[in-house]
Amino acid sequence: MSDLPEGYSITPAELDDVPALIAVDKAASSMFAATGLLSDDALDDHVPAEVFEHEIPLFNVFVARNQHGWAVGFALIRMRGNGLYLDQVSVHPDHGQKGIGRALLIRILTEAELRKLPHVSLSTFRDVPWNGPFYASMGFKEIPNDKLEAYMREIEDAQRPFMDVTKRCFMRRKVRRALFRFGAPKPETE
Repeated sequence: MSDLPEGYSITPAELDDVPALIAVDKAASSMFAATGLLSDDALDDHVPAEVFEHEIPLFNVFVARNQHGWAVGFALIRMRGNGLYLDQVSVHPDHGQKGIGRALLIRILTEAELRKLPHVSLSTFRDVPWNGPFYASMGFKEIPNDKLEAYMREIEDAQRPFMDVTKRCFMRRKVRRALFRFGAPKPETE
């Protein structure tokens, strides 16, 4: 289903994972240092422990684990509008380029399908290879500025002090329901 490398798995997060998730998030942020797209404050920032502690019991955090069970990546989602919003996906650079980010994204798309939601949305840098182009390769399409929802404008306003939001975009991918993917069930014959 996810094409994870051998020995890796994706599981719902547990509260004990919070310190490791913060470490992964901080390490992943370091990849942006050379881009100049984030302020120093943003580079030092991470998903707060309180957010993880609130969202983990709601099954809104999924963890990529290596063969030792250690967290090497995560995806944080929340309900926004009438769909899932991918707040954050981070993979530790030591485990990058192995398909872990792609597997986490597939897990989130599957989660949206299981929850019977119509789409997954996100905010990302338009031109950073592991951001906009990566999501486009996974079927996400940029949402025109005049079609942004109110919560998206709020996210953009919150991001503005830390980054150039003109270099960012919101993207969305519709979720295919199993009925359409596999066709309607065939009637049983006698």
